[in-house]
Amino acid sequence: MILKPASHKAIKYAIMNWHYSKSIPVVQCAYAVFENNEWCGVICYGTGATSKIARPYGLQQGQVIELVRVALNGKQSNTSKALAISLKLVKKDNPLVKLIVSFADLDQNHKGVIYQATNWYYQGLLNQGIRTGFIVHGKKTHHKTIHAKGIVQSLEAVREKLDPNAEPYITKGKHKYIYPLDKNLVPLCKRLSKEYPKNASLA
Repeated sequence: MILKPASHKAIKYAIMNWHYSKSIPVVQCAYAVFENNEWCGVICYGTGATSKIARPYGLQQGQVIELVRVALNGKQSNTSKALAISLKLVKKDNPLVKLIVSFADLDQNHKGVIYQATNWYYQGLLNQGIRTGFIVHGKKTHHKTIHAKGIVQSLEAVREKLDPNAEPYITKGKHKYIYPLDKNLVPLCKRLSKEYPKNASLA
């Protein structure tokens, strides 16, 4: 298995075809995964959805990044191995980065088995039971998409402007994992860590 820097074209194709979100985030570095000379997809790291990503760990912006997409086509023999190689490359290519965070989306039945297999620390379940968007014409629509249309974030407004049968989308939450690239952060990660979610048979 070999990983190489991924082009924007490869990132876009892999995410649009092999990732459930069909959404391309801000990418800081990305790696194309090859096995037996066949392209299997990409693993992408970025700045994350919040400018406060580093604050909980006493670090500065730029010292913490997020694993934002694992978009693979299933032809790789071992997803965890691909992730492990990518972590080594991130450390080599981004010397200022000290910590990586990532999330496993329970709405997609993901519990984080690839993070557990590569020895990430589990921080807990976030955002369980909150409204993260609306069901519009039978499809989950994120708050940001509603906002981009200039519509107020309320069920009444969404029903008036978009779909009279719209319903709120209540998330099951996301499992948060952290991975220290700097060995000095291992004690902090251990203090913050919790027992892995049970029955993590899905990614």
